[in-house]
Amino acid sequence: MSTSEPTEFDGWIAEEFARLGDFTALVVLVAIDELKVTPLCSTYFAVIGTEIEWPEIVLLFAGAGMPWDGAAFFPVAGTEGRPLDNPTARLKLRELESRLEEDRLVLNEGHFFNRDGRRLQIEEVPLQ
Repeated sequence: MSTSEPTEFDGWIAEEFARLGDFTALVVLVAIDELKVTPLCSTYFAVIGTEIEWPEIVLLFAGAGMPWDGAAFFPVAGTEGRPLDNPTARLKLRELESRLEEDRLVLNEGHFFNRDGRRLQIEEVPLQ
């Protein structure tokens, strides 16, 4: 039983699970400056059910060993309602990292949250 207030992340993960069943979440942690978003590190994990809540995600990401400002989640369904196998998940994560190197707006293709579990969106800023 949760003792914290539900976050936008909590609502999203419940909706995603209802849509896909078990899935793999590809995740990119980022630092956010006033005009810049920098990918810091990435990982993936299997989502089996909706028991995980935002405070547990924050605790999990503490293991990254670096401060972060946002996390983008990219849900990927495997076959037969299962998460991806590890080799496929690693491959999909590398593909995502390559796309992000080219264009940070790829973050908007996922589900992007700040440290409080609230949704974020990247906006393009024209260079002056």
